[in-house]
Amino acid sequence: MRGLVVYVHPFAEEMNKARRMAALQSRALATAGCAVLQIDLLGCGDSAGDFGDASWERWVTDVVMACQWLRERYGAAATGAPLWLWGLRAGCLLAVEAATQLGKPCNFLFWQPATSGKPLLQQFLRLKAASDLLGGQGKAVMEQLRGELAAGQSVQVAGYTLRPDLCAGLERAVLRPPAQTGRLEWLDISPREDATLSPAAATALAAWAAARWSIGNQTITGPAFWQSTEIEDAPALLRASLDAFTVAASAGLDSPA
Repeated sequence: MRGLVVYVHPFAEEMNKARRMAALQSRALATAGCAVLQIDLLGCGDSAGDFGDASWERWVTDVVMACQWLRERYGAAATGAPLWLWGLRAGCLLAVEAATQLGKPCNFLFWQPATSGKPLLQQFLRLKAASDLLGGQGKAVMEQLRGELAAGQSVQVAGYTLRPDLCAGLERAVLRPPAQTGRLEWLDISPREDATLSPAAATALAAWAAARWSIGNQTITGPAFWQSTEIEDAPALLRASLDAFTVAASAGLDSPA
């Protein structure tokens, strides 16, 4: 077996937009000899519960349990097979926290990783204020949302109920490298052919390199499929991800230290 791969989906509506790309990549990896597990976190997609039941800590636990289930599912056939956590956007933040709790070496495939959760939460909360921005009430709406969360109340944003502990966990999350080193494949996506790493991404990659992780990094030309109005494909990203697995395996870089 070439590897065990657990996909960690992004936050809220980005998960739905990315469904097709996640399925296409999962099939490609499975064809290449990997065992791939796609999960819906608590309250998301086809999972049990409602979104309003979810907390950040429970989501991290879901990822940990998915890794354990996948290894147990394949038993002896998985012996020696590297574990990969593949995340998109906020899913990358969940992946690194889950890896820390696993206490075992693993590798990462990041798609357009969020380097911290705070701006993601801020961006999502702004959806609530969007209709009031033209009337100059956007700031007041944001302050009200923050006040309700601080008071321990859940808030409603774009059809989603957000618990205070979910928001607090996302806001605290940072893309820090786990202590046990391995391989990181970091793939950004941009519609521009001349795109370069953002300063935040460059800083994060430098921290992972300083922590002695083996790193592969590319910026792929393609659409931001996780947020586009229509469902879009990014074939170049699918090929680059598969190539990254091939390169890591052939060079012996997919076996964590």
